[in-house]
Amino acid sequence: MTRSNQTSDGSYRFHVEINVSASSKGAALVQLRQVLNHADFADYRIVADMQPTSTVEKANPPASSSKKAAVKAPPQPNPLEIKIRQFIENNKLIRLNINKGLGVKMSIPCRVINFDAGTQLLTVYHVDEKQVYTVGLNEIDDFVD
Repeated sequence: MTRSNQTSDGSYRFHVEINVSASSKGAALVQLRQVLNHADFADYRIVADMQPTSTVEKANPPASSSKKAAVKAPPQPNPLEIKIRQFIENNKLIRLNINKGLGVKMSIPCRVINFDAGTQLLTVYHVDEKQVYTVGLNEIDDFVD
């Protein structure tokens, strides 16, 4: 844990690495959020992946908090998120190459229905099977348009 300088509003910022044991990455993220939301912090930021291509997610403090968070400029959208939003708006047929782990790979023709930036989940409609799937961004190897 390292401490950076005091901010202009009198608060302090720390960088912390936390290891959460859970059945999946999504479950670990939910567990971490619950703990942080009840901790009465002025603000926090969760870095979802420790890889160079990771996305950063910011969360607001709980509504019951008596502290007021400083107003910050909205974060710039991720280029990948922009591309996904274009797939949704254009109702574009794409192929997802997915790696579920343990050697399980899928290649599905689909249309993107929804993208939740907070949970990093993509909801897609498989056009051949006529089923809806939810896929984590960390499981996607490639988007082929």
